[in-house]
Amino acid sequence: MEFHGEQLVVVDTHADSLGAVLRGERHLFERSQRGQLDFPRMREAGHTLQFFSLWVEPEYKPERAMQRLMQYIDAFWQEVGGHPEWISAVTDQASLERVMQHGGLGAVMSIEGSEGIGTDPAMVRILHRLGVRLASLTWNERNALADGAGEDPGGGGVSRAGRAIIRAMNQVNIVVDVSHLAEAGFWDVLEISEKPVIASHSNVRALAPHRRNLSDAQIRALAAKQGIMGITFVRDFLGGEANMDRVIDHMIYVLDLLGNDQHIGLGSDFDGVETPVPGLEDVTKLPQLASRMSERGLSDTTIRRIFGQNYIEFFTQAWG
Repeated sequence: MEFHGEQLVVVDTHADSLGAVLRGERHLFERSQRGQLDFPRMREAGHTLQFFSLWVEPEYKPERAMQRLMQYIDAFWQEVGGHPEWISAVTDQASLERVMQHGGLGAVMSIEGSEGIGTDPAMVRILHRLGVRLASLTWNERNALADGAGEDPGGGGVSRAGRAIIRAMNQVNIVVDVSHLAEAGFWDVLEISEKPVIASHSNVRALAPHRRNLSDAQIRALAAKQGIMGITFVRDFLGGEANMDRVIDHMIYVLDLLGNDQHIGLGSDFDGVETPVPGLEDVTKLPQLASRMSERGLSDTTIRRIFGQNYIEFFTQAWG
């Protein structure tokens, strides 16, 4: 993305666009007026790296979760692997560096809720071979690994099976995502994981008291673990007047809380919401977000870090 005469790296750690592919609504390699994200619009926006979630819908859980997860993985490779003229899959440090060097688009598979993994660590190794590089233990509900945020207040932590899955993820460099966990599970993951974790799409609880958002203590602990939180554009997680300025309010809060700009990124949740935030209707609006951040007083250096540099440094190390 061109910004103030320089190229701005853009990384977004959460979008649900593959669901539209599986529902037969559209292809991501074709520009569409539907949804919020596709490859042509990503290129127009000057995008760099997009994480595509593999979200198994509740009606498939638990018996058909693995089958549905495989359908998502197939859709990813059909859309991404079959269209190198638009985008390339990123699975390691080398493929990430190629995207950075050649100015192309990169795509990463991330699991949102690990019912498809089940309780067998062997499945983690298999999914790594298939290209998965980021995974959360839960969506909003309870499963065999942990309790989701929907179980709060009073949700439990990570189960014995969940601990084994986290250790397996650490071994193959699948990054653990703490978004959607009940708070007790969040603290368990930080204690169990030997490697830094991220919150791919979560906001600030002090500004919007939603159970999906993070408390000040959680944000500080995530940063102390060298993790990153992706500020999301979901109206319910923004509070107040849910607009572009409110998104920036959450960014500024984290910057002030931590006293630095090294643990914050973007986690839009494009195509995961029915009613987008005004001014952020789709991926092509990201340049306007950068401009508004500048108008609000954020430095070009901080904007570069939030838009992508923090995540590039994180994943370069995580996948090295």
